[in-house]
Amino acid sequence: MYLYNSATHKKEEFKTHTPGRVEMYTCGPTVYHFAHIGNLRSYIMEDVLEKYLRFAGYDVNRVMNITDVGHLSSDADTGEDKMLKGAKRENKTVMDIAKFYTDAFFDDCRKLNIKTPDVVQPATGCIGEYIKIISKLVDTGYAYLAGGNVYFDSSKLERYYIFNDHDEEDLAVGVREGVEEDSNKRNKNDFVLWFTKSKFEDQALKWDSPWGVGYPGWHIECSGISMKYNGEYLDLHCGGVDNAFPHHTNEIAQSESYLGHPWCPHWFHVHHLNDPAGKMSKSKGEFLTVSLLEEKGYDPLAYRWFCLQSHYRKTLVFSWENLDNAAAGYTKLLSRIAALKPEGDVDQAVFGECRAKFLQQVGNDLNTSMAVTAVFDALKAKTNDATKLAVIGEFDKVLSLSLLEKAAALREKAAQMVQTGGGDYVITGEGDPDVDAKVLARYEAKKAKNFAEADRIRDELKAQGIEVTDVKGGASWKRV
Repeated sequence: MYLYNSATHKKEEFKTHTPGRVEMYTCGPTVYHFAHIGNLRSYIMEDVLEKYLRFAGYDVNRVMNITDVGHLSSDADTGEDKMLKGAKRENKTVMDIAKFYTDAFFDDCRKLNIKTPDVVQPATGCIGEYIKIISKLVDTGYAYLAGGNVYFDSSKLERYYIFNDHDEEDLAVGVREGVEEDSNKRNKNDFVLWFTKSKFEDQALKWDSPWGVGYPGWHIECSGISMKYNGEYLDLHCGGVDNAFPHHTNEIAQSESYLGHPWCPHWFHVHHLNDPAGKMSKSKGEFLTVSLLEEKGYDPLAYRWFCLQSHYRKTLVFSWENLDNAAAGYTKLLSRIAALKPEGDVDQAVFGECRAKFLQQVGNDLNTSMAVTAVFDALKAKTNDATKLAVIGEFDKVLSLSLLEKAAALREKAAQMVQTGGGDYVITGEGDPDVDAKVLARYEAKKAKNFAEADRIRDELKAQGIEVTDVKGGASWKRV
């Protein structure tokens, strides 16, 4: 497999520390509010990556944190703790907020067919790990105490910026948007490892530490959790592109200073989902959640389908029109699969060829648009329906669009009797309920001797490429 590596700015052959084994870490949500669909784009693509790795034969150990403390509203070392902000907003405790939005996040994941990682660890459960790491960083001179807090000393590093060639002026404290100057810092790129009450008197969650009662910074939690569950050598670190700086940059700085050796060679960043006005966020415009999509009548998997049609390293623009087009395409795909008859034997030679091609194409920097194309190629393949269904089912182990399950439900629904006032009228077709409804309306118009209306509906269906054939006790239709 070849993956683009954000740390080297090039596509590389993916290699692991232990052959055949992938230690994978995913930055999880800060559970102070619902995840918006822009957040969930990253988790969808990371899910596809994990499933592809398993599909390719790797043994994957995927770890994800839940940030329930330490993430400040500026994403750096200023502003209010996001968890406390959420608790104040809803007049609840921080732990109540954390549980509610953690459950909501995994409910969204379930609706989007996102697999739960092997390890899910709330940040508040690893305080001892953070203190151990910070203590060593202080002892070895990589961290210092100032104003009651513990800071990482970025001047000790030969190279701090990993993912981008930043302009020094743009990154100066007080110039970078949203960052206020912290007079305790020795250097502008230093960051907090441990906050004490000297900085936040009203912080809800506090623990004893060698430096006073306080709580960990956001960046240290991912290093501590990954080292605990992935070990000292991480193969693959994933997250949204907005986490590359400062969060992932700081993770590398503190982890490698603590370990004394390279930590994670490969970094996978998913680019933004934007609305037409720019970057999507919780603070502006309509708050787009999975629940809102459902309220508007969309299947959440239509949104997953929408995401898979674009490459993870390209900014994806969301609009209701774009989602409508994706939803229509997803429904049409299901109808085509439903029209296949699950009969006969699978041609293993064809199956093997299709699988090998899929591995190669999708393994070129997780090319999900080619994965989508592979499904349509399977539908057009010169082989029997049983083989087509087997191939599509195999691809869906990575895509996770519930293609066979939803197609089977459509097939079963299409085979059921449609009850009318005059008795049973059976409609068979490709499992599209909208077409079924029009065919039934045509029957009812004919029954009422409204032949003009019946002809109008027939012509409307014909214009859509639908051919209707009257049969005894009902009608059958197909796309021509």
